[in-house]
Amino acid sequence: MNVIGIVAEYNPFHNGHRWHLEQAKRISGCTHAIVVMSGNFVQRGEPAIFDKWSRASAAIAAGADLVLEMPALSVVRSAQYFATGGIRLLERLGVISHISFGMESIDPNLPIIIEAIEDETVKQYIAERLKEGQPYAAAVANSIAARYNIDSQVLSSPNNILAIEYMRALQKYAPQIQPLPILRKGPGFHDTTLQGCFASASALRVAMQTYGSMNDQVKLAVPVFAQKLYQNLLQSGRGPVDLSCLENIILAKLRTINPELLTNLPDISEGLEHRFLASSQKSGNIEELLQLIKSKRYPKTRLQRILIQLLLGITKKQTDNFNTKGPLYARILAFNDHGRHIIKKIQHHNQVPVITKVSHYLTSKQRHQQSLTPLQEMLAIDITATDLYALSLSNPAWRRAGLDFLHSPVYFRP
Repeated sequence: MNVIGIVAEYNPFHNGHRWHLEQAKRISGCTHAIVVMSGNFVQRGEPAIFDKWSRASAAIAAGADLVLEMPALSVVRSAQYFATGGIRLLERLGVISHISFGMESIDPNLPIIIEAIEDETVKQYIAERLKEGQPYAAAVANSIAARYNIDSQVLSSPNNILAIEYMRALQKYAPQIQPLPILRKGPGFHDTTLQGCFASASALRVAMQTYGSMNDQVKLAVPVFAQKLYQNLLQSGRGPVDLSCLENIILAKLRTINPELLTNLPDISEGLEHRFLASSQKSGNIEELLQLIKSKRYPKTRLQRILIQLLLGITKKQTDNFNTKGPLYARILAFNDHGRHIIKKIQHHNQVPVITKVSHYLTSKQRHQQSLTPLQEMLAIDITATDLYALSLSNPAWRRAGLDFLHSPVYFRP
């Protein structure tokens, strides 16, 4: 059994994702695929458009065999930490031979770029640019361009930045696993146009949030199973979700929180907490808040991640511990018959526990206790994420808490 690993968000799953899955298997020669997917919140600091079990089901229907949840402590971080968390979890499964990821362009200088980021001079350049207020991606691109004769445009897209971070993490944590970059098919990451069978996740989110339904252009860009799934979710008031759905909760937290607690958030620095607190008094919605704080030094995605860190109660101490220990469990969201066999192999390697039932590791009473193990503390944040995500849904029937204790992994029967 040859297994390829993929780190993804599938927000939402579309034809480009299916194409990548098919190509990854074909080129690598792997017969099976494991996906490590972000849960109910995504890396750019937003709630996912649909819940984690639904997005995982769409992936299984389209060719994945097992979908695992990436711990929230790794998701709501910059590209470097997001990629590292996904790679470390895949490595700990003990069954992965290849890891595949999409890129906007595959440059022959890619290995040089990976080495360049580890260059001490480049690291110094990056640190200086970050202090000047440049976003991480721009600081990396400009620093490498200044030191090496490499076009900074190679590093300009989010997919390419993530790909480079995946390869860095592979070198450090899983050198035995083969990287497999695949050229992205269809519109660019930020393209919001819907044309033909391929569209970006951004375009699909905009369309569904605008119309609240599946129009013909959206249907054309997603697999048949996903069409029916998304339509059902939309009709039942379980999506589409965006950050504005949680804006009252977030503004309430900002207006009532002790300022000292804000300084404990992972991405807060240099007095940024004061700007959040002051702006929350002047803002009537989340977009106004972000526009008041946003600057070249503090791009929108970083601010959004801070808001989700605040919402979930994530602290610098917790992320520092995660950086040291890495993911401590493999939590199953969805699987098929092939996935069942993979699970047995993972359990045989016994590097991380495989979680099918949350209460075997953390009960609803234990989650609020102070003396939790590192695994329990990590898992408690994922549970909090699900409980708060539920409050973003328009249908009150789906807003109840504790779903992580009740929802079993989805078994997909072909």
